[in-house]
Amino acid sequence: MTTTISELRISPVALGCWPLAGITSGAITEEAAVAVINAALDAGVNHLDTAYAYGRGGESERLIARAIRGQRERVVLATKVGVYWDASGALKLTGKPELLCRHFEGSLHRLETDAVELLYFHAPADDAPLAETARFFREVLDAGKTRAVGVSNLSVAQMEAFAAECPFVACQVRYNWLQREIEADILPWCCAHNVGVVAYEPLALGLLTGKFTRDHVFPPNDWRRQSPLFTGEAWTKNLAEVERLRAIAARNGCTVAQLAIAWIISRPGVASALCGAKRPEQIRETAEAMRVAKLLRDFDAG
Repeated sequence: MTTTISELRISPVALGCWPLAGITSGAITEEAAVAVINAALDAGVNHLDTAYAYGRGGESERLIARAIRGQRERVVLATKVGVYWDASGALKLTGKPELLCRHFEGSLHRLETDAVELLYFHAPADDAPLAETARFFREVLDAGKTRAVGVSNLSVAQMEAFAAECPFVACQVRYNWLQREIEADILPWCCAHNVGVVAYEPLALGLLTGKFTRDHVFPPNDWRRQSPLFTGEAWTKNLAEVERLRAIAARNGCTVAQLAIAWIISRPGVASALCGAKRPEQIRETAEAMRVAKLLRDFDAG
């Protein structure tokens, strides 16, 4: 099952490779990360999404390179530049062409490839004019080092300014059953301009897996301890919503996670959903959402 962004044929479920860097929720071995990537490919997930900043030493990109050696043709490879780790270990934003160029060349080296299918501007930055940043991406596109350009975390006004200097075909943004802010402006704009939405956090940091209870305690190194999704009144409301989804999932013979992802990838304008995994069985289960989405669409059509 594939969808199309420009001329790119991508799986509606993508493997988001941020967790493979082991930054936010504990370490993962290199062997386990490679096994996850291969399980994704075998399950029909051809869309791998990473970034220069995924891992302080580029671990995510290096692991992808190892996993896809000898099978590069099976992969639609997306990476991002514009976020990086500074010498103190802090994440920084940049739109400066000279830094973007250096980081992109670093990404290509880590990924062991001459070009990627999709290159994103990772996040808006105030250290360079957006038009100047966009022109860098146009140069990369014209040089054939990426087949297409995307943006991430930009407002509608910023996307319009970027598009004036460089065409782009994908917009990466947070979107899930519980967090639908983009439906007010970004999603309609993307639909009107033939820009595919690539949704990150489709499971709301794991909340929509249906596996958490009110008394769940995250380990100290898990950044979800700080998320408002998991605290206060929102936590109570979100758990109730998950229970409502659980009943719907049971009627459709799927898990809560599969239903949540199937809903996202069935939304008009959505091209793909970025789904993280740290074990092969996780991405296999997630990939089943593509089948669930087809069943839901067939049911609606009937």
